[in-house]
Amino acid sequence: MHQVSRTVDSITLSWSQPDQPNGVILDYELQYYEKDQSEYNSTTVRSQTNTAVIRGLKSGSIYVFQVRARTVAGFGRYSGKLYFQTMTEEEYNTSIQEKLPLIIGSAAAGLVFLIALVVIIIVCNRRGFDRGDSEYTDKLQHYTSGHMSPGMKIYIDPFTYEDPNEAVREFAKEIDISCVKIEQVIGAGEFGEVCSGNLKLPGKREMFVAIKTLKSGYTEKQRRDFLSEASIMGQFDHPNVIHLEGVVTKSSPVMIITEFMENGSLDTFLRQNDGQFTVIQLVGMLRGIASGMKYLADMNYVHRDLAARNILVNSNLVCKVSDFGLSRFLEDDTSDPTYTSALGGKIPIRWTAPEAIQYRKFTSASDVWSYGIVMWEVMSYGERPYWDMTNQDVRI
Repeated sequence: MHQVSRTVDSITLSWSQPDQPNGVILDYELQYYEKDQSEYNSTTVRSQTNTAVIRGLKSGSIYVFQVRARTVAGFGRYSGKLYFQTMTEEEYNTSIQEKLPLIIGSAAAGLVFLIALVVIIIVCNRRGFDRGDSEYTDKLQHYTSGHMSPGMKIYIDPFTYEDPNEAVREFAKEIDISCVKIEQVIGAGEFGEVCSGNLKLPGKREMFVAIKTLKSGYTEKQRRDFLSEASIMGQFDHPNVIHLEGVVTKSSPVMIITEFMENGSLDTFLRQNDGQFTVIQLVGMLRGIASGMKYLADMNYVHRDLAARNILVNSNLVCKVSDFGLSRFLEDDTSDPTYTSALGGKIPIRWTAPEAIQYRKFTSASDVWSYGIVMWEVMSYGERPYWDMTNQDVRI
């Protein structure tokens, strides 16, 4: 089950059909109740499809949801419990502000493209066009080389610190473990489990967060590589880049705590909702990703693994760039077929620019290539790039 959208008093949910139902599914029963209340006080609703809109909820409250299917043989078992939170009034107002420029920008994209096309044709055909014009050349270089704006921060590689812990202390806020409550495991990361939970900082309201934990028995190098992602993420502040809340390093397990993105990874979300969005919505998602990547490029940060699987989606369909762990490029120990050996390391062949595959030359330009692949992923609702071609065929 995953959350498609939410408001201050409603949550829209969708879920997968059981793999082997005992007959034709007649309908579904959804059970829900407030997290702090007893399951005996739960409410149930019926749905003829695998989606449901739950209304009449309290703002800013966390609810527990379970679903089961019914066939002629009766009801099946309830699914596992999942926790979803309605929006607060403040979040709702913020979401309206976030979505407005996306809608306006997407609607204006076609007009801007046409205007740009006309301008290019006029300029190219203008008599006496001086290719050596210094003013034009200076402007062109400015917009194509990613020059920094005055006062713009520059990304600092945490691996340049002699003591990696110093980078963590500088860029990531230490959180007392008593403020963190893990609710449930929602996935597996490169270094350990990924969980959902709650963060309650002194003087602030409780918030739903995602928690990456470092598995026990780690080496010092694994700890350093794990926390390097927090050192990187903590330097960014942009609405289309995943936000770091803080880290837990003085207790066990070691944790990285980020904002919670209700709809999970973009590739899975699109596949689960194939054909459900308008072109304007899909372009809005791509516009958000482009905005986040432009910000990272301006900070002189090269992502090197931009793909739909590394984009997270919240309940308002806002896409945010994530996954800043660089260890997969430094070690050759992963069995994930997505990452293929190349010049002593592992790289995602289907998303990587030719010069990066051939010479390991990663730049913002190679990130642009990867963005082109992401555009195809989004518009095809999560199809695998190059379909069934082998990685070797893709390289050729």
